[in-house]
Amino acid sequence: MKKVAFTIIAIAFATLFTACKNETQETPTTVQNQDLAVADITPASTTSYLYVTASSGLTLREFNNLNSEKLAVMPYGTKLEVLSEEANNTMTVGGISGGMHEVAYNNKTGYAFNGFLSKFFPPEKDTNAKIYVNDLKATFPSASFIETTGGTASKPTNTQTILLPTDKWHEAFYIAQKLYDIPSVFQFPNPKGKDVEVIKNAKKPEQLQTSNLAIERKNNALQTITYTQAAEGFGTNITISQEAAFMKIEYTTVVE
Repeated sequence: MKKVAFTIIAIAFATLFTACKNETQETPTTVQNQDLAVADITPASTTSYLYVTASSGLTLREFNNLNSEKLAVMPYGTKLEVLSEEANNTMTVGGISGGMHEVAYNNKTGYAFNGFLSKFFPPEKDTNAKIYVNDLKATFPSASFIETTGGTASKPTNTQTILLPTDKWHEAFYIAQKLYDIPSVFQFPNPKGKDVEVIKNAKKPEQLQTSNLAIERKNNALQTITYTQAAEGFGTNITISQEAAFMKIEYTTVVE
């Protein structure tokens, strides 16, 4: 009888040990399945968009060259979905080196010159510079706007400084042109040319004494672009330069 009881107890312990062993083996499997479920989450969309900066609009072409058929003209400020990017500079248009991106516009697919496309949404005419940069900071937090005053009591000055997180001169030029009314007669200057060049506004209004665009270059690379405008008792300077990984726009007004 004792032998039978011992056998029953032994079987019970063996059963309990097997159950515990199975439970221990199943636990890591459950954790592993949870890890796999987390890893299977679909990543966020990487769709990219760019904006048209050409004042007169940008042509959408059938193929990636400037001689192919025109499919449409995309207005200034249009937001385009970029389907594929041209990484190399394959052409130069208006002094800007670039290539043809494949983009989508109004249910059409085609190619557009990326020299007139920007990651920054372009300002509309008469847009306040401070408000524009504050809106820009929502997407590009490193963009900045600073306003300072100086000069003397008889000749006060006011300077607005904008820093844009880009190294592209043409992006800064077109933004400055819209924010601070650089006359449209002045196009983006070619990086190649004389070390110092001054271009006068052939359509200067009579009330202005000065309306010039001055370009400084070194080894066929832009150093500064400065627009100067002066009338009796009032003058402005708009200077574009590069500062580390930023493009800097300085707008200074002087009252005499």
